[in-house]
Amino acid sequence: MALDTWLLYLAAAILLSLTPGPNGLLALTTGALYGTRSTVAMVMGGALGFTLVIALSMVGIGALLQASAQILVMMKWAGGAYLVWLGIQVWKAPAPSIDASANTPQPSGQVLFRQGLFAAISNPKAILFFGAFLSQFIDPKRSLMIQFIIMAATFVGIEIITELLIATLAQRVRAALKRFGRRFNQVCGAMFAAIGASLPFSQ
Repeated sequence: MALDTWLLYLAAAILLSLTPGPNGLLALTTGALYGTRSTVAMVMGGALGFTLVIALSMVGIGALLQASAQILVMMKWAGGAYLVWLGIQVWKAPAPSIDASANTPQPSGQVLFRQGLFAAISNPKAILFFGAFLSQFIDPKRSLMIQFIIMAATFVGIEIITELLIATLAQRVRAALKRFGRRFNQVCGAMFAAIGASLPFSQ
């Protein structure tokens, strides 16, 4: 990949990472509820999920999904159902507490990892988007594998940094969230559910 092409891809990837989405919202709520350190497991799960999505896009799954309406519909309903379920869990979560010793149920690292992973791969729109997005930067005369490694490492690295910054910011405003934390959880949960409910009907 030429340097000028990579720099253009880097700028586009940064803008894409800053666009609100399920994983960014999950980093926000997880950081507020459990702190930045606990969010690392979720972010790593999301990083793996994005790597898989980019890999699938690079080998042509995006084109397969566009060609097969049935597969796309199935993935939309499965992804939508997961996001709605996640929204319900966030809605029901207790308000963030400043006291680290507070008796707040905290999911294990494995649970948070799976949440990040499923949030990244459960949205078929991401696969379709990457299928169209990555093709703009691929040089057919160069190694596809090397370009995949560069593109995946660049985007995933940016996504990790972005989500950890979001989680850190959320943790720092926990004092304010203690006052209206339940409302915060309900708003975020409703956003997850709204994304999930609209996903099966998106074009």
